[in-house]
Amino acid sequence: MARVRVADFPSLYRWSVERPEEFWPEVWTWCGVVAEERPGRPPWDDVVVGPHRMAPPDPVLGPRWFPGARLNFAENLLRYTDERPALVFWNERGRQRALTYRQLRDEVAAVAGALREHGIQPGDRVAGFLPNMPEAVIAMLAAASLGAVWSSCSPDFGANGVLDRFGQIRPRVLFCADGYRYAGKAIDSLERVREVRRRIPEIERVVVVPYLAARPPLSGIPGAVLWDDWRRPDQAPLSFVRLPLDHPVYIMYSSGTTGLPKCMVHGAGGTLLQHLKELVLHTDLTREDRIFYFSTCGWMMWNWLVSSLAVGATVLLFDGAPLAPPAILWDMAQEEGMTVFGTSAKYLAMAEKEGLEPGRTHDLSALRTILSTGSPLAGHSYDYAYGRIKSDLHLASISGGTDIVSCFALGNPIAPVWRGELQTRGLGMRVEVFDEEGHAIREREGELVCTQPFPSMPVAFWDDPDGSKYRAAYFDYYPNVWRHGDWARLTEHDGLVILGRSDATLNPGGVRIGTAEIYRQVELLPEVMESVVVGQEWEGDVRIVLFVRLRDGLTLDPGLTERIRRRIRQHASPHHVPRKILQVADVPRTISGKITELAVRDVIHGRPVQNLDALANPGALELYKRLGELEKA
Repeated sequence: MARVRVADFPSLYRWSVERPEEFWPEVWTWCGVVAEERPGRPPWDDVVVGPHRMAPPDPVLGPRWFPGARLNFAENLLRYTDERPALVFWNERGRQRALTYRQLRDEVAAVAGALREHGIQPGDRVAGFLPNMPEAVIAMLAAASLGAVWSSCSPDFGANGVLDRFGQIRPRVLFCADGYRYAGKAIDSLERVREVRRRIPEIERVVVVPYLAARPPLSGIPGAVLWDDWRRPDQAPLSFVRLPLDHPVYIMYSSGTTGLPKCMVHGAGGTLLQHLKELVLHTDLTREDRIFYFSTCGWMMWNWLVSSLAVGATVLLFDGAPLAPPAILWDMAQEEGMTVFGTSAKYLAMAEKEGLEPGRTHDLSALRTILSTGSPLAGHSYDYAYGRIKSDLHLASISGGTDIVSCFALGNPIAPVWRGELQTRGLGMRVEVFDEEGHAIREREGELVCTQPFPSMPVAFWDDPDGSKYRAAYFDYYPNVWRHGDWARLTEHDGLVILGRSDATLNPGGVRIGTAEIYRQVELLPEVMESVVVGQEWEGDVRIVLFVRLRDGLTLDPGLTERIRRRIRQHASPHHVPRKILQVADVPRTISGKITELAVRDVIHGRPVQNLDALANPGALELYKRLGELEKA
């Protein structure tokens, strides 16, 4: 086979997708993956087995990555044992505590000893219902060290939301806290834990982390024990069970707004390789970095952030409301010397609306990278980041999903940032944009797809023995092609523009429009705090309806309505202009913070929303019922 000359990033990308059997071993070696050694030969028998076709992984047909290799996910994240800080924990009250890499390893050993004593084996499920605090990381690593499978929900989930998830996978051990703090309020968790424990009898042990109280009451929770009473610091030193790459490490969940959440099972090796590639190559992360991502334990970015431990960086954790007080995250950035600040497009938009100017009010000399995901990053947020935060930073909008516990498109530290664009497709990810006939297109809008297997594809869906749920989720639209469900455009710079979810695109008069194109314009108006746009079936067609939440004290009047329409007409197109613009007091979101366009669309058409427990604020949907204006021309 002829050698490939890699001279720049475009040629590196081409090589990574044309020669995956060469690229992924290089990632393994460059990032120092820890695995069972075999003297005189690689840790694996082969790189990938099976045809390079896109389909759910099959134990016979493939694709199977690095068969023969054996590793442990936690061992890779705990490879360092020195006195450098591993975890630093903040909440709304400021810095709480820190652990060095040596202390983290000792804590993991103590919890792993307790899990081992309880009889936890490879494949057993261990769950977390925890704030984003060090105990969540410790419990996950302890479970992974034994080959158990970790799954977590954020503590702001209602009991039914937790049951919809953990009720499917039936964990043997549940880690929780007695409560959490948000926007200045202390919120109890134990009442929901009692209900979850009662309705999932397979839970044998509930380990409660004191957070709001020193000795929280455990009455009414069978098998409950406090964290410090559960730990076994006197047990044997930490050891790791090494297993095949596709052995499960995480179970992640879809949003569940259209029914029970899908349970996606992710393999340890594929997750590790993908995260290392994204952290080291796309984010340029090193041991000297101090990395933060605003996330809860119910969002995949928490899993992604924690993998930074494998690089030896310091991981900064925050639990609470990101704007309570308004500058708390920037206080943390300044005091901790944060180098990588990860957040959402919504946070940057809200920080701009709040008038925050962290570049003027804080010392951000250490900050070199801002990462944004969760929804498309509007052009004005690029302006805000470079104008009000820091002019000489790397702003990387990234996009992927829980489905792959990683990204399809990311940053490129050595390339220009183009306003409104994600810089590059992920290395090793053959990402394309297809038209409706399945033809690859450029500089036109279409479906975001991936046409070649990659290591972090889910190894399975839970309770899906014939793979039918897996195939229906990604492969029913285009044969042997992963359709991700994003509406996108490949640009002349070989970057990507994400235009919203393809199942939420609007189609007035047969013209398909991504919702992000409307949000980008509406968010620029100072009167509008946030909005949701949907298509309403009307007289044999679809018309665009825009709902806006305004600043406190403002009312939508004809003047503001016309300014919204004019802004959209001039900066998007006449096709994008809503036929109806209505004011609402709240915009419904999923627990992970994403606008629920589909739920709003169902409500205004009188259709039931399948799973209200997937919403952070389900009561907001009441605002969209029986709106008289929607019945008028």
